[in-house]
Amino acid sequence: MGDFIVSARKYRPSTFTSVIGQKSLTETLKNSVRTGRLAQAYLFCGPRGVGKTTCARIFAKTINCFNPTSDFEACNECESCRSFNENRSYNIHELDAASNNGVDDIRTLTEEVRIPPQIGKYKVYIIDEVHMLSSAAFNAFLKTLEEPPAYAKFILATTEKHKIIPTILSRCQIFDFNRISIKDAIEYLQYVANQEHITVETNALNVIAQKADGGMRDALSIFDQIVSFNGNHITYQGVIDNLNVLDSEYYFRLTDAFLRCDISASLLIFNEILGKGFDGNHFITGLAAHFRDLLVSKDPQTVQLLDVGAEIGEKYKVQAQQASAMFLINSLNISNECDLSYRESRNKRLLVELSLIKICQLLDEKKKQLNELEIPPLKPINQDKSPVNQRDTAIVQTVSPTTQQAAAPQKSSENQSRLTSISISQGMPPAAPAAPQTYPETPTTAQTAENQSVEAGSLENAWKEFAQTIPEEVRMVNFINANIPVRIAENEFEIVVANQLLEKEISALLPAILDFLGKKLEISDIKFRVKVDENIEHQHVMTPEEHFKAWTSKNPALLKLQQSLELEIN
Repeated sequence: MGDFIVSARKYRPSTFTSVIGQKSLTETLKNSVRTGRLAQAYLFCGPRGVGKTTCARIFAKTINCFNPTSDFEACNECESCRSFNENRSYNIHELDAASNNGVDDIRTLTEEVRIPPQIGKYKVYIIDEVHMLSSAAFNAFLKTLEEPPAYAKFILATTEKHKIIPTILSRCQIFDFNRISIKDAIEYLQYVANQEHITVETNALNVIAQKADGGMRDALSIFDQIVSFNGNHITYQGVIDNLNVLDSEYYFRLTDAFLRCDISASLLIFNEILGKGFDGNHFITGLAAHFRDLLVSKDPQTVQLLDVGAEIGEKYKVQAQQASAMFLINSLNISNECDLSYRESRNKRLLVELSLIKICQLLDEKKKQLNELEIPPLKPINQDKSPVNQRDTAIVQTVSPTTQQAAAPQKSSENQSRLTSISISQGMPPAAPAAPQTYPETPTTAQTAENQSVEAGSLENAWKEFAQTIPEEVRMVNFINANIPVRIAENEFEIVVANQLLEKEISALLPAILDFLGKKLEISDIKFRVKVDENIEHQHVMTPEEHFKAWTSKNPALLKLQQSLELEIN
């Protein structure tokens, strides 16, 4: 059995073209080689495992190559390239600043810079982890870095650019390396798997790429670990078991439970996750990331921010269409608050469970509000072909003053006792009462003993209960509370209003009135009429200006507030 070489070394790129995820940087370096515009110092910075040292080695080998290709890549055949590939080159030197960070190490380096190259054009010094140099070492390096010999080139590599002093930064060309995307990492891992004759599921590679967190070296190291565990066939389940990764399927199931407002299912799924040994903080941060991915999946313009594999990306798009953007934003806010409070909480499990319950109730509360505001559909009314019944079944009947005067004024003691004065909005001063009005008696030939089966108290109680079902923001609440309709037949009721505005408001509530009274009074074919009598002066719906004037009379500070903020009365 030959010596095993880890994939991170075995498949380390040897040309600019083979570098993964840094196309813009490699093109810039190739162009500088082609034009001969080489700086004396370069600074490569970025996360770990993204190709900083690899690009530095490729660049050093390329500028010393005797026979570069037409694409300005190293030929790997000349003496300079072979000596570098065999680790015996005297022109390319690597220094680990983590272990050689003193002033004496830098002085030794500056002494070596004075010696020109024996083979090739340039002496290249690659200083890795340069941020580890001491302040004295940085200062000792400044002069050499600013004015080196023409044949000396310096390539500095670091993961923490902010620790390098500004005087060093100003002397270098700075290249910021990108994190390796999930897509690029999956493609390269698939290439390595094909070279090693290993079958692997795409979802498994997606988990490995996410676990690597943007580092290609980490991804290849994890890949070797999984191969040792699973052999030559890598499965999704094997990867999440070996890496102890929380399966994204849990988050999809949880979101489905949230959309169903199913608190029990969400708590059971969380308990299952805890039973597998996962930490609650890890779970809640993953849930927040899931909501974020769903949110960016809703818009085609932001879907490019979704950094997952193609197969899982489709699942995100499907579930994103089932949830509203406001639900996802509110869920993100709840998850974030839970994450911030997690360390300080004594009962961490309860904290997470409360957050899950809040998310479940987001849609449940919205549904309740919609149900309270929703007006039931108008129930069908039996149509009779007789002219009298067609007239009686009219929902809204307008009586003009002339018609009122033309009709024979027959005073009904029952109607007179039921008609009460209309109260103005709560807290508003009432208008002066007008003289009692009389109304033409409605034909009561259909009123029999059976018609009186519903007593006046039952109608009043049912009408008061209906008033309680109307949201408080509807301005007809006070009117309905203060006025009770009159029963004029077995299944027919009437209410008198003073103007067309009140008629319109009551008519808008007719479907709800018919449905509610029909159920409460057990009448299957109920009729309800709205009669307009403009002679009723004490019925009045105040305008917004009148409301505001009445409020300011009680609280003058409201007028000052309206004037200072220049608010409009609406």
